[in-house]
Amino acid sequence: MPSSMQPVSVPTPITVGIVDDDPMICQAMQLILNDYSRGRVTVTFMAHDGEDAVAKAREHHPDVVLMDIAMPNGDGITATSRLRRLPDPPHVLILTSLSPKGTVERAAEAGAEGFVSKTDAPEEIIDRIIRVREGRPQYNPASQRQLLADLHTHRPMTRRDEARTLLDSLSEREREAVLLAADGLTNQEIAARMFTSERTTKAHLSSASEKLCMNRVQLAQLVGRADLPSPLA
Repeated sequence: MPSSMQPVSVPTPITVGIVDDDPMICQAMQLILNDYSRGRVTVTFMAHDGEDAVAKAREHHPDVVLMDIAMPNGDGITATSRLRRLPDPPHVLILTSLSPKGTVERAAEAGAEGFVSKTDAPEEIIDRIIRVREGRPQYNPASQRQLLADLHTHRPMTRRDEARTLLDSLSEREREAVLLAADGLTNQEIAARMFTSERTTKAHLSSASEKLCMNRVQLAQLVGRADLPSPLA
């Protein structure tokens, strides 16, 4: 009797380029991504300076590039800007162990979508790669605070602008859930409004709380400071 089972489709791995002037860092990161991702991520190239990174990105068309900052032959910020101007630009996560003053703002202006620490746990690094591939910026609370500090130094911001910047760091669905929660809707009501499950709604709100290091009440206060139109209007 012929089997009615359908073949299981295997998701295409996210392709990643690693750029660091230290070959040992590149090799260690390659091992982490290839060995711990269970086929979700594959490294397609490694480069040790900005020029080589851009050339190899043109050749391999990676989904995501992990980019060191201080390198010879073009620093990581400049290389990021060049990568983001390619016809099919990769997502870029800055690969660093520190966030020196001014780096977060410069990286964001160049088109980077977040940071990965060289000391993060393997699963955290892989999760950040997957999330940024989905279009979800990966600025952790420390880098968000640094970004606001950098923006204050160069462009004084109002409390409303600060609040809007933090809300804009969330994914579209997280932001929508937070705005509806701030209007007093329950998780069940938010789920109905967003045409999703209550479990997914809780996940969106939990993720937003984690990213901004705020509880539900603090998130509502943040929305109030942002002075945005009510999504229920």
